[in-house]
Amino acid sequence: MNTDLWHQIFGFDNYGELLALVKNSIIAGALLGVVGGLIGPFVMTRDLAFGVHGISELSFAGASAALLFGVNVVAGSIAGSLLAALIIGILGAKARERNSIIAVLMPFGLGLGILFLALYRGRSANKFGLLTGQIVSVDNPQLLMLVIISAVVIAGLFVIWRPLSFASVDADVARARGLPVTALSIAFMILLGLATAVSIQIVGALLVLSLLVTPAAAAMRITASPVFTPLLSVAFAVTSVVGGILLALGGGLPISPYVTTISFLIYIVCRVVGGRRTRQGNNGRLVAVAAGRISR
Repeated sequence: MNTDLWHQIFGFDNYGELLALVKNSIIAGALLGVVGGLIGPFVMTRDLAFGVHGISELSFAGASAALLFGVNVVAGSIAGSLLAALIIGILGAKARERNSIIAVLMPFGLGLGILFLALYRGRSANKFGLLTGQIVSVDNPQLLMLVIISAVVIAGLFVIWRPLSFASVDADVARARGLPVTALSIAFMILLGLATAVSIQIVGALLVLSLLVTPAAAAMRITASPVFTPLLSVAFAVTSVVGGILLALGGGLPISPYVTTISFLIYIVCRVVGGRRTRQGNNGRLVAVAAGRISR
């Protein structure tokens, strides 16, 4: 590989001075890792990975509109996310209906976002950052907003954790037991919308799945424990985001390629480990069956 190109991707000159510039981003990234790690297992269990992408497109449109009209970008992103989350949560009760709604929302949101960015005459870095993330754009007011929103999402998840877990595994049985399944679904979609909106500020609209889906998918490859799955998911998400920020800082490049690469590598390792455990378990069962037949 060309030396200059390698240095551009993994350059660490004056790294100590640069590190001080992204203190807020590291804190924000760690917070988003916790939020994404906690909400991700529910996204996987409820089959909403496609929904995350749909919400992110309208969140991108809201952020782009806010950028164009000179208002708070985080607020615009949240408005777009909540609108998408409510539409999906209210209208998409069944999986087939939900996927159709998401498929309609995605191009609409992306088209609006591109329109707003085309009309925006400010810095091109601001446009690019909405799609691929930024690492030096988190100022103190934005960090405070991220902290507040993250706290709301985490608190909301803990309040509805047990009934949501039940409803996510078997909605029909949960409804028969008297749980408000529809209300839980809408509440979760609102929390997912908030988590998506704040995630876009770090990893960008195009690659938000790497924070809200991939860590949970990796954790679920190596454990089915309701306790260890979210803990591992949080650990993987925090590692991906904070590690991505630290690596991106050296090259001065967008954060998203680093975050997605780390997240993908974690998933591959977990898939290999999970596959080996499955094969060993199957082999053990075969040996036990054979031994039982011989003993007879």
